[in-house]
Amino acid sequence: MDNRVRIFDTTLRDGEQSPGASMNVEEKIMVAKQLAKLGVDVIEAGFAFSSPGDFEAVRRVAQEVEGPVVCSLARAKPEDIDSAWGALKGAPRPRIHTFISTSDIHLKHQFRLTRKEALKRAVEMVERARGYVEDVEFSAMDASRTEPEYLYEVIEAAIGAGASTINIPDTVGYALPQPFGELIKGIRENVGNIGKAMISVHCHNDLGLAVANSLAAVVNGARQVECTINGIGERAGNCSLEEIVMILRTRKDLLGLDTSINTEQIYPASRLVSGITGIMVQPNKAIVGDNAFAHESGIHQDGLLKDKTTYEIMRPESVGISRSKLVLGKHSGRHAFKTRLSELGYDITGEGLDKAFERFKKLADKKKEVFDEDIEAIVQDEVLRLDLTERYKLVKLNVRSGTDTPPTAEAVLEVDGKTVSEEGHGDGPVDAAYNTIAKITGTKSTLLKYSVNAITGGTDAQGEVSVRLKEGEHTVLGQGSHTDIIVASAKAYINALNRLEYKKKERKENLIL
Repeated sequence: MDNRVRIFDTTLRDGEQSPGASMNVEEKIMVAKQLAKLGVDVIEAGFAFSSPGDFEAVRRVAQEVEGPVVCSLARAKPEDIDSAWGALKGAPRPRIHTFISTSDIHLKHQFRLTRKEALKRAVEMVERARGYVEDVEFSAMDASRTEPEYLYEVIEAAIGAGASTINIPDTVGYALPQPFGELIKGIRENVGNIGKAMISVHCHNDLGLAVANSLAAVVNGARQVECTINGIGERAGNCSLEEIVMILRTRKDLLGLDTSINTEQIYPASRLVSGITGIMVQPNKAIVGDNAFAHESGIHQDGLLKDKTTYEIMRPESVGISRSKLVLGKHSGRHAFKTRLSELGYDITGEGLDKAFERFKKLADKKKEVFDEDIEAIVQDEVLRLDLTERYKLVKLNVRSGTDTPPTAEAVLEVDGKTVSEEGHGDGPVDAAYNTIAKITGTKSTLLKYSVNAITGGTDAQGEVSVRLKEGEHTVLGQGSHTDIIVASAKAYINALNRLEYKKKERKENLIL
């Protein structure tokens, strides 16, 4: 049996059925072109009969995207089949994908059809589609809840009518891996003409088993998996393309199966779909989540720095991510801290490293993540012996602001030991305070970032403000805390200005030397 699993991507059809994930035609074209770069075998571009927009999307993808088979979904109705062909006409590799339910619960309560009527309609619509295109796929909707003997009968009849791909959907995500795998095996063993068609599966994730069920299916002979980027789709979504592809690639040693996917395009595809749909990937999502290749545990970081295979079963580069991410936090160890110092250009050992690491651990207990600017501040304070004689000191700050009062700040600073006062205005109280301080100090710096965090809970919480300033080639982080958030903001700004002064002084001394 062929050991290549075809990837049928339905991001543009089933994926778009995620609430809020609707895409316009141009956005669908962008995604389709990325799917072609990814190397998917089939793109289900939409449901041509469902709307003029979907018809146009299918038509445009069929005409403009090269490489994959382009497919349109169609109910087992003449008007759907005809509409699908109208959109696909002229495409180099068109496919019509028609479906009808086969489970008794659907036939009785939704379609009001007998088994005999459903089988007859399936055959007639496959034949109609086959009159337009050579590549016809038939889906027995809700197959995982269909009585097996009837399912075998419908599949055999559909193949006889001209279907070259038979899709077995777990439409409501009800299946479990072992029984679903046995269902695929049963189809191979009990459908007389199954050798004339490829078995496909389309699994939903209602119980979180879409990938597991798809894997069980391919192990038992299915050779096409229908899936979506990031696993988006109806209700809880579909089988995740990136997960099934990387399972097959990573465990090829055991499974003996693979795909033709260009895996380096997985992460770009994930980011594109997230950006267009607005459905962001959770950080712990396998393969493409922000934490998929991030390591904070000291034991893990130490092992990873010695040999990446200790804690990474895939290279981040293999899915299009530039490199692993060592997240410095309270669980990080000395090895990871020293490595980050080296990456920042600091070669520190002995007592200096001990002091810096101790300060880092104290800071990490307060913050979820310690950033490079935090580390540089630690080095300057603990190792490089930052001159604690501050050029600027806050003496007094008064701010007036309200719905009928223009934001005004009065600040008194000590500059090189001399007291200087000034008044200024701004768009808000913080802006007014910063403009006034800038007047006094004459700074030419640019504020790159301003963030506020509550250190404790409640309305009387102490607020911690962080600012990032840039002047010339120097970028610094300033921090300040106070129960009055305006005062905390001023302290953070002045702290950053003092750090800028130190960096400029340090550079000047180096140039003289």
